Amino acid sequence: MLYLSENLKKYRLLKNLTQEDVAELLGITSQSVSKWERAECYPDITFLPALANIFETSVDMLLGMDTIRAEQTQRDIHKLATDYQKKEDYVSAEKVYRDALRIYPNNAGMILGLAGVLALADKPEEAIELMERGLSLSQNEKQKATTRAVLCFLYLKRGSKDKAELLAATLPHTRESREVI
Repeated sequence: MLYLSENLKKYRLLKNLTQEDVAELLGITSQSVSKWERAECYPDITFLPALANIFETSVDMLLGMDTIRAEQTQRDIHKLATDYQKKEDYVSAEKVYRDALRIYPNNAGMILGLAGVLALADKPEEAIELMERGLSLSQNEKQKATTRAVLCFLYLKRGSKDKAELLAATLPHTRESREVI
């Protein structure tokens, strides 16, 4: 039920329906629909097929199964690539991420995963390009801080000391601190 609330609202708005419209179609109060969309409670399971019909979608889509499956697939991809990296098989890890990017072209995790493999495989130029791209897409602050720290080292490796110092100044005072860099 992780995605049900946001999906109910998304599909309702796509159909240009109000909460009152949905409530009337189901024979319930608009307050119930409002509570569902705010995740204060969930609809009775018997309402799911009716909601799917109203929104012309499937129960799986309402529940967010597509998102859940995609997240599991992405975790599996990272695990496989990490297993290859532990064996120092960077060629296989790189292939896993490049294949994944065909499916998830703008996924920050996949982009930064490939960048990390390329950095380990001593391909700093492409790693830098991908890390810069991945940083702009990432919404995970820890991931961003770690990527910035690695980027600092890659900038230094290619002789861009000024760029490394500017980036290091933006790092938090943690494990990836600017003092360490």
